[in-house]
Amino acid sequence: MINNIKTSWRLAPVLALSLAVFVSACEDSFLEPDPPGVLTIDALASPAGIEGAVIGAYSVLKGISNGQFDGGSRFATSYNWVSSSIQGGEANKGTEPGDGNEIDLVVSYNLNATSSVPADKWRGAFEGVTRANSAIRIASSSTDERVTDDFRQNMIAQATFLRAHFFFELHKHFGNIPYFDETVPAAELASVPNTDNLDNIEADFRFAVANLPETQSARGMVNRTAAEAYLGRVLLFQENFTEAATVLQDVIDNGVTSDGLPLDLLPNYSDVFNAESDNSVESIFAIQAAANTGAVTNANFAFDLSHLQGTPIGGCCGFWQPSFTLVNSFRTNNGLPLLDGSFNDPANQVVSDLGVASTDPFTPDAGPLDPRLDHSVGRRDIPYLDWGPHQGQVWIRNQGYGGPYSPKKFIYYQRQTGTLQDGSSWTAGYTAINFNIIRFADVLLMAAEANIENGNLEAARMLINRVRARAANPDSFVKNDDGTDAANYEISTYDAPFSGEAMATDALRLERMLELSNEGFRWFDLVRWGVAAEDLNAYVAFERQFIPGQFQTASTYDATNDMWPIPQGQIDLQQGVLSQNPGY
Repeated sequence: MINNIKTSWRLAPVLALSLAVFVSACEDSFLEPDPPGVLTIDALASPAGIEGAVIGAYSVLKGISNGQFDGGSRFATSYNWVSSSIQGGEANKGTEPGDGNEIDLVVSYNLNATSSVPADKWRGAFEGVTRANSAIRIASSSTDERVTDDFRQNMIAQATFLRAHFFFELHKHFGNIPYFDETVPAAELASVPNTDNLDNIEADFRFAVANLPETQSARGMVNRTAAEAYLGRVLLFQENFTEAATVLQDVIDNGVTSDGLPLDLLPNYSDVFNAESDNSVESIFAIQAAANTGAVTNANFAFDLSHLQGTPIGGCCGFWQPSFTLVNSFRTNNGLPLLDGSFNDPANQVVSDLGVASTDPFTPDAGPLDPRLDHSVGRRDIPYLDWGPHQGQVWIRNQGYGGPYSPKKFIYYQRQTGTLQDGSSWTAGYTAINFNIIRFADVLLMAAEANIENGNLEAARMLINRVRARAANPDSFVKNDDGTDAANYEISTYDAPFSGEAMATDALRLERMLELSNEGFRWFDLVRWGVAAEDLNAYVAFERQFIPGQFQTASTYDATNDMWPIPQGQIDLQQGVLSQNPGY
């Protein structure tokens, strides 16, 4: 489980020092010996130093800087559980009033230019950009004879991929951003304006596609397939659907993992979120995590707050509770989802234990449901991994405020306590579960979307059906102790052609929610589809019926909210070079 790339995250705390030494060094004199414990330019330019610099850029995927959260914030990471999942209506903030107040501004669509969440995201992503550029400079300028051409190319291509990822994170959140590569002197960075830079991001991914090898020496390092899949995602955002379909189909037909295995879906949907199956044939680009390495920052610690307050399951803190809307979306009819959006109608809503004490009797919903629901959401009396049946209200920090549901995808199993879970910090919710930024099911659905936009509805149907067929594997359904299905699971593929583009589009968009729920996609999808205002205003109105306190200050979502405000502190630092987004 713990492989080379996972244990090497421990190099990250050193990188801030080492990169500073590199970029600030002036003329060295042989009369001035290097002080003990300080990395030299020659050491940085060695194969180990170059690889360490690249690993330092990887580490910022978690928001790590100097061995800890960037600024102590979980919002600097690439997980996007607040910005996309919570802001996109898949989850409520959860917890209780007064806890995590900075997230309340996200929930209520009231972010402003001085809010801490955008400031942390901005800082964390640009930390990644800076480290990637520094790694490229080190690799490009090294004269160490041990640095082969293939090694140099590989390291530069990985760093370029990571730079593109961090810039794309910024683009998705802020729109126009300052873009700079490794050739821009530090003294000129403050004069770089924020403009539309998707073309630069695209160019970086194209460079990575052309220069990354098919396989890597350590699992978790990006390869050509990862770059091609990410390029396909960027092409979708650019609405270049023709090339996106071609690029993504090549990933489907020829893509391999970093150690050379052909890409495929895992037979069991839940294994995608199980640390025992990390770096599987479904994983294309993942944030690596490892437990019990001596540094808790090696674990997947961005989700420490999402475990179950006051229980043996992590112990804290009740954040990130799946929404009623998300749960209802798993309702099926004849095995198919309700594409007309009627899953929130009273007749179709999933029965919950809201307001029902754990000591009182409760009968779970008996209607037909997509089985992915109970791999994604914890709900009363349904087995919660191997922790036994979910206990309902006593496992929820404040049911009347956050709702009756618990997150489930990134929770560790009881059998993994002390092995794939790290209990060395203030709370037990640090796990070895990787977080997939791109996985194969996402590629299949992106390709389906591109095909729909190109009018190839049958090709899209086949791709969507491939995802649904995996979910329909009865051996993977959540089971009771006696081996029976835990709920009335009914799921089928689309066996008849789509009636037209509208049906195909509805099927694709709902399938992304069902398959990828709370994996950091929803808000970005809604914005690029141009339906965020309609969808999210309806979401707030619906959820408010059940947990009004969570949405008591919610504003109407409008086009302003499709981008976050540029942090005012950055505008002040740049002395007017950066322009603020409209409406802030």
